[in-house]
Amino acid sequence: MRRQKIFMTLFLVAIICAFVLPAGCAKKAVMKEEPAVEKEAAVEKQAPAQAAPAKSPEEQKVDEAAMAAAAAAPADKEASQFADINFAFDRFDLRPDAREVLDMYAKWLTAHPEFSVRIEGNCDERGTVEYNMALGQRRAVSAMKYLVDLGVGKNRISTVSYGKERPLDPGHNEEAWAKNRRDYFSVTRQK
Repeated sequence: MRRQKIFMTLFLVAIICAFVLPAGCAKKAVMKEEPAVEKEAAVEKQAPAQAAPAKSPEEQKVDEAAMAAAAAAPADKEASQFADINFAFDRFDLRPDAREVLDMYAKWLTAHPEFSVRIEGNCDERGTVEYNMALGQRRAVSAMKYLVDLGVGKNRISTVSYGKERPLDPGHNEEAWAKNRRDYFSVTRQK
């Protein structure tokens, strides 16, 4: 009798679990967002003859701000694409490949005066903290001087050294050290 009660209880729990658990774990429908350009084009096609209602001055300001933000979005995306430049061991002079990269950055920064850049000098883990802080600063300053010589305003560039405190690759070999000897470029829109 006792076994029957246990069996019935387990049987009822199993049935409840079989029906309740799948209902609680239903998958959410994944909605793909259409790109904003396609949405706008679809709206324009659907109602070209409808006259737009008059907007209040506040609504017009919001629309103008949205249009300005949309126009600035490509420049913001380009700014996030700035890659690091690397240095030889115990050196702060710019290599030819770094000069090519900085030439592109100078053209972009000249064309986009609304942006500023912070150059962050970094080193590998070898050497003292003090030595690497000084070397990182010299690396950042050498890139800054090169950009200024190419016409980027000095007031739009700042430098900072992180020495060996922010390694890109935490490894302890030549490959990792080569990646960590770098200048990182943080580009931001000026306020």
